[in-house]
Amino acid sequence: IIGDTLSKVLEFAGHDVVRLNHVGDWGTQFGMLVEHLRDEYPAALKEETSGDVDLGDLVQLYKAAKKRFDADEDFKVRAREGVVRLQGGDAEAIAAWKSLCAASRKEYQKIYDALTIEGLEERGESFYNPYLNDVVEDLEEQGLAVESEGATAVFLDGYANRDGTPLPMLVRKSDGGFNYATTDLAAIRHRVLLPASDSGEGADRVLYVTDSGQSQHFEMVFAAAEKAGYIPDGVSLEHVPFGLVQGEDGKKFATRSGDTVRLRDLLDEAIKIAGEDMLSRSSSDGADAELSEEAKKVAEIVGIGAVKYADLSMNRESNYRFSYGRMLSLNGNTAPYMLYAYARLCGIIRKANDLKDGEKMEWPEPSEIVISHESERELVRSLVKLPDVLSEVERELYPNRLCDYLFETSQKFNQFYENCSVKNAETPELKASRLSLCTVTAGTIRLLMGLLGIKVVERL
Repeated sequence: IIGDTLSKVLEFAGHDVVRLNHVGDWGTQFGMLVEHLRDEYPAALKEETSGDVDLGDLVQLYKAAKKRFDADEDFKVRAREGVVRLQGGDAEAIAAWKSLCAASRKEYQKIYDALTIEGLEERGESFYNPYLNDVVEDLEEQGLAVESEGATAVFLDGYANRDGTPLPMLVRKSDGGFNYATTDLAAIRHRVLLPASDSGEGADRVLYVTDSGQSQHFEMVFAAAEKAGYIPDGVSLEHVPFGLVQGEDGKKFATRSGDTVRLRDLLDEAIKIAGEDMLSRSSSDGADAELSEEAKKVAEIVGIGAVKYADLSMNRESNYRFSYGRMLSLNGNTAPYMLYAYARLCGIIRKANDLKDGEKMEWPEPSEIVISHESERELVRSLVKLPDVLSEVERELYPNRLCDYLFETSQKFNQFYENCSVKNAETPELKASRLSLCTVTAGTIRLLMGLLGIKVVERL
């Protein structure tokens, strides 16, 4: 959600943005899962039958494999050896891995579709596997990577363990397998050193949108890349960290049984609550009342928009408490409040233009702005801040500043509307001016909600 909004803002600013989805499709967990499939779903290890295997609920599959990994020492050894076989291109391991990736891809695409996330290019850790040996050899040739307790590591100034000993950044494990750091270094070389004509990106700014718990990892990877000469002048690598989503009690966000809450379930519940709220506020009565198909679409926009806006309206580095009540409220800095403000603006313009229900929305032509009340001046002052706000987010990468600006502008508009009649303005020039202010305010809300990945509706 955060990465999608930042991509939209940067594209709006004129940058050529490549959305890379660096999925974790490689590593220890896949060695564990492949070995579990070897025992439970042997058909998944044969290329000719792997595509026909139904792996069922992937979360349950992972839990079963993890339980074995934690309890069975022999299985743990097999899993670690399985990672090395997978990285070495073993045919059975690759077939099972492809089954797992296909099943995962099918499920997470449903989430992306619900969130209207588009333009993502999957570029998982596995993509960089052919480049890993070259990275380690290059680091060794430069004298940056050295042997450490049977493994190969890079030691960087300023990083130490709690006991004061130097903190190693492993690039090759003692069993020959590679680490996240190796993959990330290979990815940096591919993203900034290889031009697009040679299958790379030739990027001058690379943003890593991940949780804040990986901050030290990226600090060390970037420092190693700098020492190795992988970052040319004028290229910026930036970690864009985000905090945790917590339950309303401030503790780990989990179901009553302690399981991880699934995003799909969160979205479905938000849509359900939004629909129930719409029903309760409609003129229809009776226990059997149902939303129309059009209203169901609006409920989906409100529910999903509420979840997105709640995430984006907070300082991304802070933890925040997830609350359906707060995020679906019509009061405060929320998606429903902004959607209502936009629908209200559309209603004001329809009414001022004497448009009947069902008639297509017609936006007034721009006119000269006439200031007759201080609230008009304050609204204009807020509206003209838009370019500066967008430039600030482009530079500093905090989407919550878009939300803060939206809320501030909508409040300025409310003050304007309370003091200045649009339809019954004192003169035609004043009416045209106020319609222009309404149109620009609506356009500002529509633009920024779009950058936040939230659709707007003309009626709510």
